[in-house]
Amino acid sequence: MKPEKGLLIVFTGHGKGKTTAALGMALRAAGHGMKVLVLQFIKGAWSYGELNSLKKVEEIQIKPLGTGFTWKKENLEEDRRLAEAGWQEALSQINRAGYDMIVLDELNIILSLGLLPLKTVIEGLQSRTTSHVVVTGRNAPEELVAIADLVTEMKMIKHPFPDRGLKASKGIEF
Repeated sequence: MKPEKGLLIVFTGHGKGKTTAALGMALRAAGHGMKVLVLQFIKGAWSYGELNSLKKVEEIQIKPLGTGFTWKKENLEEDRRLAEAGWQEALSQINRAGYDMIVLDELNIILSLGLLPLKTVIEGLQSRTTSHVVVTGRNAPEELVAIADLVTEMKMIKHPFPDRGLKASKGIEF
C-alpha cells in the first residue's frame, strides 16, 4: 500500500553517517527514476565530494544554502537570513510536489541553533503531500521525531577526529 503522502524520515545523532544515509536514499530513489532535490542548510562555502558527485546524476539536484560552520560564528544574522530563505525554498518545493524526494540536510542543526522557528517548520513538514522528505543533523527536536515516519539515530562509537585528533579526510568527512 502506497502512503497517502510522502514519508518523513529523520537521520540524527552524534555518530557519522547522517548525510551519507540521506544521500544513499537519494541515489536509490534516482535509480528508480525518481526526481530528488537536496538542500544543504549548512554547507556551501567550499567544494566537497557530494556536491561534485551529485552534479553528475541527472535525477538529483543539489543546492548548498549556507556558509558553513555556523556554530563557530559570533554573529548568526547572515545564517538566520540564509536559513529563512532556504526554508522558504524548501517549503515551496514541498508544496509544489515537483520532486519525489527532498533532502533537508542539516536542518536539525538550524533548528537547534534557533535560526528557524520550530513550530513553523513542523507545520510545513506536516503539510507535505507526495514528496518524501528526509531531514538530517544532530539534535533532532522531539517534536520532529514525534511526527516522523522513520527515525534513525547514529551513535558514535569511535572516530579518528575526536579520538585521535586526526584532520578531516577527503572522501570521508567532505
